[in-house]
Amino acid sequence: MTCIIIEDEIPAQNILKNFLGKLPNIQLKGTFQAAIEAHVFLKSETVDLVFLDINLPDISGIDFIKTIKNPPAIIITTAYPDYAVESFSLDTIVDYLVKPFSFDRFLKAINKAETFTNKQQSTFKENSNDSLFLNVDKTHHKIIINDILFIESDRNYITVVTKKQKLSYIESLKNWKQKLPETNFIQVHKSFIVNKNYVNKIAGNEIYILENRLPIGRTYKQELLAKLKID
Repeated sequence: MTCIIIEDEIPAQNILKNFLGKLPNIQLKGTFQAAIEAHVFLKSETVDLVFLDINLPDISGIDFIKTIKNPPAIIITTAYPDYAVESFSLDTIVDYLVKPFSFDRFLKAINKAETFTNKQQSTFKENSNDSLFLNVDKTHHKIIINDILFIESDRNYITVVTKKQKLSYIESLKNWKQKLPETNFIQVHKSFIVNKNYVNKIAGNEIYILENRLPIGRTYKQELLAKLKID
């Protein structure tokens, strides 16, 4: 699980960093004192969890959450318990930590965040026939999950190729892999995930998705052949 910290007080940042350092399964991707810095970061990066101080110098934590499209799990951290009722009215907020808090209390919040994240991913996978909207160039494009032919990664950009269109936007391939149903989608290269329902043939180290010829990475080939039941 990946996370960021948005906290204007350095001592409070250090406590969170210390606690996170005891959990090898959680990767801290950034620490921010101002909400605007975090907002810029989240435009190009995705995380599973945000630790958010509710009293920030430029904007309240509650208002900041409302600016995030598809917000991840949020754990509120603050010295003021008065905001708890308002904060829990937002579905994405999984817990509310009142400073100072113990490591045991911190772990309980982490468990809630993991449950929230796993539930989101499971819901996405179980509904592979569902549609979703991708926000590309200020336009929301509807796509059907099962219509996706393949997904290509190029640095910070993802290109989603369907039967009818290609859409490119800032996202990570890792994030897509976690969301897609494993029964239909296979990673064949560090830069490509394909829908196995559209595999036409495999020739050497290349795979054909309808008329599209894509490379197969050496480390992915054995798993690919196994999933396609090819001896």
